[in-house]
Amino acid sequence: MIANNNIIFKRLSDIRQDKNLSQYQLACLLQVNQATYSKWETGKEIIPLNMLHKFCLITECSMDYALGLKKKNHCPDLISPTLDKKKIGKQLIEFRENNNLTQLQLAQILNTTQSTISAYENGKTMILTAFVYQIARKYGVSADILCAREKDKETVSQ
Repeated sequence: MIANNNIIFKRLSDIRQDKNLSQYQLACLLQVNQATYSKWETGKEIIPLNMLHKFCLITECSMDYALGLKKKNHCPDLISPTLDKKKIGKQLIEFRENNNLTQLQLAQILNTTQSTISAYENGKTMILTAFVYQIARKYGVSADILCAREKDKETVSQ
């Protein structure tokens, strides 16, 4: 599981409260039921990446801030209003190559399989929020850039 996951989930609650939204209101905006949203906020489940993206759009925050990776919020210059698995895959390849990692090495770091990394890189599967968090935290890269949400102002290798 994710180390220090309480930071992530505490931040979701803080952001929601800063926007003066109830769990019910935010759940409606995300088009999920309140029980589902509550599980994300309390850490019983990890918010899926597409829902995290939507949460960030609604609350005008970066993924880095929502995930507790940055102390200050910034509103990213979004490339697209939706997440694109193929673009995320390209960013993941660039990150991996810039850090001299093979698919197998990255898979071992994330405690998954090489075929899973291949599926992410080929844009066949959406990467898990937990994996984005682990990569961003371990390597100091922006989750927004890794997820192809923001123009690459910095390199994904850092």
